[in-house]
Amino acid sequence: MGFLDDLATRRIDADAQALARRVRGAIRRGEWTKHTSGLADELVQGNVVILPQALADDFLLFCQRNPKPCPLLAVGRPGDPSLPGLGEGIDIRSDMPRYRVWRDGELVGEPTDIADVWREDLVTFVIGCSFSFEQALMDAGMRLRHVDEGRNVAMYRTHLATAPAGPFAGPMVVSMRPFKAADAARAVEITSRFPDVHGAPVHVGDPAAIGIHDLSRPDYGDAVAVLPDEVPVFWACGVTPQAAIAQARLPFCITHAPGAMLITDLLNQQLASEQGERP
Repeated sequence: MGFLDDLATRRIDADAQALARRVRGAIRRGEWTKHTSGLADELVQGNVVILPQALADDFLLFCQRNPKPCPLLAVGRPGDPSLPGLGEGIDIRSDMPRYRVWRDGELVGEPTDIADVWREDLVTFVIGCSFSFEQALMDAGMRLRHVDEGRNVAMYRTHLATAPAGPFAGPMVVSMRPFKAADAARAVEITSRFPDVHGAPVHVGDPAAIGIHDLSRPDYGDAVAVLPDEVPVFWACGVTPQAAIAQARLPFCITHAPGAMLITDLLNQQLASEQGERP
């Protein structure tokens, strides 16, 4: 049984479902419009890409060819805003704090609801998010500076190329968290148990080695300090499709705003693998 099929059959914890409904309810009512880092830490969060059905097969192939930045959690039916495998009552048109609407590769708006631009040919893709392994890091006693400071995680475009599919290609985007060297090694070990939400880091150390020249100027999210006794640790990021979308100059599509994720009914611990990532 594949991972997506397995997700659909997993028992939803009643307490998790109740929490997810409360959080999504607040988002749907417009009471929460900020990033979701540190919000409902125990629940799986997802990046979202919504495309016309004519582009869905190419985007699915792009995700399959790039599983580190684009690990798929769910694919919706054309025109259907629900995602029953991820949560009861989800309406993708209103259940994220902020969206991005793209036309011809240009960002034209960041609404809090997309009901007015919804179409019957739109297909929703939900991609794993690194916020889902942050709980495991914090449970191990590791501090996350962006969470402590109430900031969005810092995200950067790199010179690491993705494998193209159809019109989709471009650089990998990464998220960065600073740690002391010993904690960085622990972070690699812990996050390798979560391959369905990006897994182990793609790079540790010198940012210039992956094409990042100024950590104080992230392409998305908020900068945080990297102290002299710390090393930056970089994970593949689900904002990668947005770089591909901008490069492809698609006539129309919708994504989440960076850091403003879909909160699902699933518990992060349900995604943990005892074996970790395969080499």
